[in-house]
Amino acid sequence: MAWVSMAPFGKPVGGGSSKTLLPIATLLSHRIGIAERNIQALLKTAGNPRDKNMSDWLHNLPVAAMALMVFGVTYLVAILIYALVMALAVGERARSFKAVSPGMLPPLGIIFGLFVAFTAAQVWADNERANAAVNREASSLRAVVVLAANLPEEPRQHLRDLIRRYIQEVTTQEWPMMAQGMATLKATPGSLAEALQLTLALPATGQGQQIAQREITSALENALDARRQRIIVSQTEVNFVKWSCLFVQAACALLAIAMVHSDNRLAATIAMAVFATGVAASVLLIAAHDRPFMGELSVGPAPLLQVMPEAEAGRTG
Repeated sequence: MAWVSMAPFGKPVGGGSSKTLLPIATLLSHRIGIAERNIQALLKTAGNPRDKNMSDWLHNLPVAAMALMVFGVTYLVAILIYALVMALAVGERARSFKAVSPGMLPPLGIIFGLFVAFTAAQVWADNERANAAVNREASSLRAVVVLAANLPEEPRQHLRDLIRRYIQEVTTQEWPMMAQGMATLKATPGSLAEALQLTLALPATGQGQQIAQREITSALENALDARRQRIIVSQTEVNFVKWSCLFVQAACALLAIAMVHSDNRLAATIAMAVFATGVAASVLLIAAHDRPFMGELSVGPAPLLQVMPEAEAGRTG
């Protein structure tokens, strides 16, 4: 390691002056700081595709339109890769392309399949959590409505009104905010908070009412916890890095297929078309379920609407 300087710290190497090196070091430090800030800003922008209108527009498309868009872009990329490789596959380059081992194709396909499997697993888990949170919230509110029958007339009707108002606010205000990823946990819903305070403030006139109040309190707490889980899940999505790795791996596989079959255009066309179709189908499957509360296949508020006190009163009356 002869190139490593053993000069004492602070002593210039190579005969340079410390007064000369100090401004250079300061300038370099300043430039490095600017570069770090620029990189952080770029990563912040790239890591939040939610801020881009293009992503929201794509996820809000009907499944048929999204399929047309995804398949069209995938086939276009495959055509461009095919045209580029075939244009370059002449002379010495053609022999170089043919020297690419077909043994590369299975590992590339397997790696792409693993990327799809890991990404899809996250998407399915997020959708299951979203459905579970909505169903648990609806079940808890339903329990409150049923148990309210053990309360006196005035607090019973007030509690039913509060539950009805909460469901209306969730379906008309909170659900669109969750679709955009803008719902937060900063504020507790006033209707549920008031319902909880009303239940705790009621004087228990008997053992049955005391048990009902305890169960209503527990159900309201479960509803609040389910709401928190619902909002947390609404902010999840496949991030920019995962999408990028998926697309880069697919492009590498298409490029390898084109190079391996560069001497047979028909074989290259068929192989690339088949693989591009698989890529498009995988991307469509993930994109259609990426946002649990956005898009045609999103989780809806139907379970909450089914337990509104007005609907229950209409069925029993």
